[in-house]
Parts: sequence; structure tokens; C-alpha cells
Amino acid sequence: MDVGLTLPVMEPHVGAETLRDWTSAIDAGPFSSIAFGERVAFDNPDALTLLGAVAAWTTRVPITTTVIVPQLHDPVALAKALATADRLCGGRLTVGLGVGGREEDYAAVGADWDTRRIADLGERARTLRRVWAGDNVTGATLPVGPPPYRPGGPPLLVGTHGRRTLAAAAGWADGLAGMSLDLDLGATADLFDVARSAWAGTGRPAPRLTTSFWFALAETSADPRGQVHRHLRHYMNWIPAAYVDALAPTAGFAGTVADLRATLRRFADLGADEVQLIPTSDDPRQLEVLAEALA
Repeated sequence: MDVGLTLPVMEPHVGAETLRDWTSAIDAGPFSSIAFGERVAFDNPDALTLLGAVAAWTTRVPITTTVIVPQLHDPVALAKALATADRLCGGRLTVGLGVGGREEDYAAVGADWDTRRIADLGERARTLRRVWAGDNVTGATLPVGPPPYRPGGPPLLVGTHGRRTLAAAAGWADGLAGMSLDLDLGATADLFDVARSAWAGTGRPAPRLTTSFWFALAETSADPRGQVHRHLRHYMNWIPAAYVDALAPTAGFAGTVADLRATLRRFADLGADEVQLIPTSDDPRQLEVLAEALA
């Protein structure tokens, strides 16, 4: 099983130097991918702008968006931006797509909250692929380029926790960009089984099965569970604090490297192709400890 690492883009006041240092270390390390997601009404970097920077800062590591919300973008402009990123990184891009769960993000860009549906997500995914194939979807004199690095464009993963959403995406997605809030292995196994069955029903190749979870290490934090809690208080700022406080004691992983290795083995036993670890601090010592553990 592959193990990727998410950039600390949701940490408070994260700067360009921190992002560049993390990106360089991930690219030089044993990690299978570098990932980051999108929010609008938040103090994180713009995901599409960051894609260009990460493409320029790396030479080896695959890049994954976990996730982009197409409803927040013009679909043709999004296709152009993603194709550009795919060319800049030499075809190392995988695009996770999801409908998002924050109404304030939709409001911030004037997007219609009623488009937050899996059917709309699938339609927008198909538009991306049509643009990447060179179809003139706009009716303008010429189609929109550039073409992506790879014929057909980057692989598309669906970001979801839902069984129905996942099954509905089998017709267009290449796999799952999952997220485990509380390391519930049973729920992850069930979702993986839904994906396998749905993809088999379409006659398409078996789906790529990925998931992710927050982590904090005892080797780099005096209070790893408190570190997770602090991160969630900042990141989940659209949820009442009382709910976040109730979630924090069991959210993600907080423990030693040995415990993390054991947790990753359990996800591997479920058939996960990749787990992407989500840091709850921008402390670079985590990179060194993880690199040693995974080497």
C-alpha cells in the first residue's frame, strides 16, 4: 500500500516558505503522493494557484487534489487550469472531485447551493474530459486548450463518504478519494466493497481505493491528541465548537510511529491502494520522523 502526505494548507497563517519546504521534503522522501484540498471562505491558499507552484517545486512525487469542488468554478476554466497543471508536472496529477459540505464556500463565489448533487458533479466531470479531449464545448471559434499531458487527462477520483454517491460515480470516476474521520475500519471496508461492486457493474477497470485521516505523532508533539483537537477547532470552524469538541477525542490518529505503522497495516489489509496522511501541525519534524518510518 502507498502512503502519501497532505500539505498543511489548513494550518493558521501557513506561508510560502513552509509550503515550499514541505513540498521539497515530500518530493525527496518515500511518500507516494503530495495532496491538498480546496476551501474558499477560509485562510488557506487557493488550490489551483498552489497546483502550479507544487508542480514547479517537484520532480518526482504524484500530485493529488483532495478535493476540488467543480461547482465553485466555471467548468471550462477549471478544465484549462487542471490541464495546465498536468502539463507542468509532466502528467503526475490526479484530480479528486467532490461536492463539498460548506455552504459559505458556495456563497463566497456566488455558486448555487442546489447544484451540490452527485448528478451535477458527474456532468461537470464529463465536461472536464470533453475539454481535455479537444471538444469545442463553448461554441467559440476554437476549442479550449492546452491539452493535458496524458491523453484523456488526469485520473478522476470521487471524494465522498456516501455509499449512494460512490455508486453513482462509477460511470465516470477512476476511484475513490476517501476520508476516515475516526479510523472506522468497518465503514472503510464497506465503502471499498461498494466501490468494487459498482465499478464491476459498469465493466470498467477496478477502482483505485484511497482514504485519508488526520494524524499527530507522540515523537513530535508533547500532546498529540491535543494537537488534533486544536487543528479541528481551526479547520472545522463552520461547525459549533461543542460538536468539534465531541468529535476530537476519537478523530484521526494520535500516537506513536509504531502505532501508526500498525494502523496503516490494517488499512492495507482492507485493500487500500493508498492512504494519505493529513498533518495537524506544520512542524517539519513530522516529515523527518515519517520519512524514517516509511523508508
